[in-house]
Amino acid sequence: MIEPIQTKVLVIGGGPGGYVAAIRCGQLGLDTTLVEADKLGGTCLIRGCIPSKAIINAAGHFETMTHAASAKGLHGMKLAAVPTLDMAELVAWKDGVVRKLNIGVGALLKRAKVRVVQGWATFSDAKTCKVGEQTITAEHVILANGSKPVELPFLPFGGNVVSSTEALDLAELPKKLVVVGAGYIGLELGIAFRKLGAEVTVVEALDRILPLYDAELVAPVAKWLKANGVTLHLSAKANSADKNGLIVEMSDGKTETLPADKILVTVGRKPNTEGWGREAMALDMDGRFVKVDDQCRTSMKNVWAVGDLVGEPMLEHKAATQGEMVAEIIAGKKRRFNPASIPAVCFTEPEIVSAGMLPSDAAARGDNVITALFPFAANGRALSMDAGEGFVRVLARKDDHRVLGIQAVGAHVAELAGEFSLALEMGAVLEDIAGTIHVHPTLGEAFHESALRALGQAIHI
Repeated sequence: MIEPIQTKVLVIGGGPGGYVAAIRCGQLGLDTTLVEADKLGGTCLIRGCIPSKAIINAAGHFETMTHAASAKGLHGMKLAAVPTLDMAELVAWKDGVVRKLNIGVGALLKRAKVRVVQGWATFSDAKTCKVGEQTITAEHVILANGSKPVELPFLPFGGNVVSSTEALDLAELPKKLVVVGAGYIGLELGIAFRKLGAEVTVVEALDRILPLYDAELVAPVAKWLKANGVTLHLSAKANSADKNGLIVEMSDGKTETLPADKILVTVGRKPNTEGWGREAMALDMDGRFVKVDDQCRTSMKNVWAVGDLVGEPMLEHKAATQGEMVAEIIAGKKRRFNPASIPAVCFTEPEIVSAGMLPSDAAARGDNVITALFPFAANGRALSMDAGEGFVRVLARKDDHRVLGIQAVGAHVAELAGEFSLALEMGAVLEDIAGTIHVHPTLGEAFHESALRALGQAIHI
């Protein structure tokens, strides 16, 4: 008979919300057990953020070599031969990156003295679960079950129809790839596969790409798609798939078959709320998500939930922040989840980053605001990287100049997300940004210049 485990804190899920919560609990001296059915690291590390960015980075290198091998070359550089792609070797390298981080998470949990149990947890009540034959009882339960790709009933995953998970493990580059959904996941991967040499077509039911962002931010991405031969079908609905490809109802009502070796379905993600005993725990729901308050408490005493399970945005850094917070609350600290912003990055070409309010948000609230942008076409660092497309935009209240939102689109702007988020969290005003010396030459100067422009003091434009 397997000895039951009694633990102070039981964490379900080894993704960023779960493993961060478990490590922090361990650091705070709490007896902690973590249960994970798959590999440590969760969707972001194993099947999402990290492997996709590895492929995106490699695709960028391949695109650069392809340009250098063209008749025109690249800035005076020419390759004598056209580069070739070994997709299986690329995927193996990507897997190596993932494996290194997965091992690292395991080592961090061990250092924090967290007990790790491998398997699927099924709850019989709010504080008791079974993992195989192992029974675990806890004083506190932290649910970090994550999410999974949404599957369309008329396009079930299997065969040539794949989710982002399978797309990142393809042993061969598809000659013709059709992407269903023009959100950030679909476009990130679609652009990467285009850079690697695939013919890419994107089908979107709405009349625009990247609907979470405004037209001004999206325009440089749309320009890249057009310039690089990515076919867009907007206001078009995928119907089904056959051996020839994807059957689509176009915006004019006509039906066409789009040839495809692979059909990548990226129409969103849904929380993992089924199959682990949620009903037995008697948790209240908020729509499709587990209901929590601003401390991530559920309707059951000492049961907590974090990350994708509790609502949008479904982002790693939100989950990790909530996991750390819950650990500290259990240890007796006073914490609440009330960030000034949860920044989001879209790793398209070019990249998009958004923190805080968009101009449309301010308009909806009736706020009187100042909006100003500074183009990378006037930024020396951007031009030196052949990346003059895009801009930094700042949004501030007109009366007191408090910064409400910051966005950027351009090469490598993801690296500005921390500065944007910090400015909002610290309650910066335009004068704070304008008065901060920014290093030259860097992309961050565009943030400085956008604040100057909002104040009517623009120097370089």
